[in-house]
Amino acid sequence: ARVPVVFRTQGGPGRSSAAQHAQSLEAWFHHLPGMLVAMPSTPYDAKGLLKTAIRLDDPVMFIEQKLLYNTTGPVPEEEYLIPFGVAEVKREGTDCTVVATSMAVVKALKAAELLAEEGISLEVVDPRTLFPLDIETIVTSVKKTSRLVVTHEAPERGGFAAEVVAQVADKAFGYIDAPIQRVCAPSVPPPFARNMEDFTMIDEHKIVNRVRKLVRGEI
Repeated sequence: ARVPVVFRTQGGPGRSSAAQHAQSLEAWFHHLPGMLVAMPSTPYDAKGLLKTAIRLDDPVMFIEQKLLYNTTGPVPEEEYLIPFGVAEVKREGTDCTVVATSMAVVKALKAAELLAEEGISLEVVDPRTLFPLDIETIVTSVKKTSRLVVTHEAPERGGFAAEVVAQVADKAFGYIDAPIQRVCAPSVPPPFARNMEDFTMIDEHKIVNRVRKLVRGEI
């Protein structure tokens, strides 16, 4: 059956919106058979993915992190589409792969800059769509770096990161030199108080600390 509908929504922490507005629920929709899930991290990706979503005959959950509405970037005026199921390597590296979604991509790129000052080369992969998932690009990166960290703003328990970890372990286990890590939110409702919300959110420093330990063999 054809179900050509796009559900465009937003989520994620960062504005003291509390549990009713700051949840990251992409894993719920990713679990539904037949539901496509897109999570852009840049204005360019948002336009290209949304245009593709509108043209599809399948239901699409199009999830935007509201903090990304303040970001800017090049967006061509001419027509272009970004196909679903095609990840993008946002930054190339050799020491560790970080798979990140939505706002976590921004934080992973900041972490890569900080780690570069320490001589650690981080590769950042943005799936862009959770389903269909371009696991081939992720596996290719892991085979190059031999280390993997998956990060997103949703809670770790039952999150999308677990699916990435499982598929990489299945397809590239022999290439992994260190335990796969997840940098995600704790399994608690997003707090309203800003200081408490900040404590539960992922940031570039949490990613840096985890990658540093992984590369140095401390995990």
